[in-house]
Amino acid sequence: MTINPELLQEQSRCIAHEIRNQVSICDVYCEIIKKHLEKDGIKNESIKKAADCIQKSVKIINNSLIELKSAGSYSPQNCRINSLIEQSINLSKVYIHDKKIEIINVLKDDGLINIDENKFLACIINLIKNAIEAIENKGEIIINCEIKNSTAEITISNNGKPISQAEQKTIFNEGFTTKKTGSGLGLYICKNNLNAQGANLELAQSTPKKTEFKITIPVIQTNIE
Repeated sequence: MTINPELLQEQSRCIAHEIRNQVSICDVYCEIIKKHLEKDGIKNESIKKAADCIQKSVKIINNSLIELKSAGSYSPQNCRINSLIEQSINLSKVYIHDKKIEIINVLKDDGLINIDENKFLACIINLIKNAIEAIENKGEIIINCEIKNSTAEITISNNGKPISQAEQKTIFNEGFTTKKTGSGLGLYICKNNLNAQGANLELAQSTPKKTEFKITIPVIQTNIE
C-alpha cells in the first residue's frame, strides 16, 4: 500500500490538534487546584509538586505534538545539567507505582549545556522510565554526571533485567521493542534528538548486574554557582 505523505501530514496535524486540546485541560485544572489551595489557605506540598509535574509533562507533550507540524524544530537555550536531571527524576517517579525502587542522584559535576530543554528532559525521562520497567519489583537506578575535557558524561544505570546481546545490536533501531505494548520509537527518538543537538546516546553496558546508558554532550561553562 502506498502512503500519501501529504495526507499523512494532514492527518498528523489534525490528531496533534485534538490531543493538544485535551491535554490543555490538565494544565487548566492544575491552575484551578493551585488557586483554590491558595484561596483557602491550604499548604500541601505534595499536591503542589504533583500539579507542577503534571504541568511540566503537559509542556513536554505539547512540544512533542508541535513536532508533528514542524519536524526537526529545536529551541536551544543554556541549561544547568543538575537542574535538568533533578526535574527528570521528579517527573519520572510517577512510573514507579508500587515497586520498591530508589533513584539515586550522585551528580559529581555541574555545568551549562545548550539544548532544547523539553526534548532533553523527554530523553532523560524515557531512559529512567525504561530503567524502572526493567526492574521487576525492587532495585535501584543511579544517575551520575562527570565533566571531562569540556564534555559531560551523564550515565543512567539500573540493576534490573539485562538486555540480551542480540537486542543490544538493534536497540536504537526504529520500531524495535521488547514490550508487548511498545512502539519501538522511544530510544530511536531519544538518540536522534540528542544527535541533532550535538550529543550522543549509547548503551555503555548491560550485564546481569548493571545496565547503563550514557549521554555525552559538550559543556559550554563549568564551575557555575
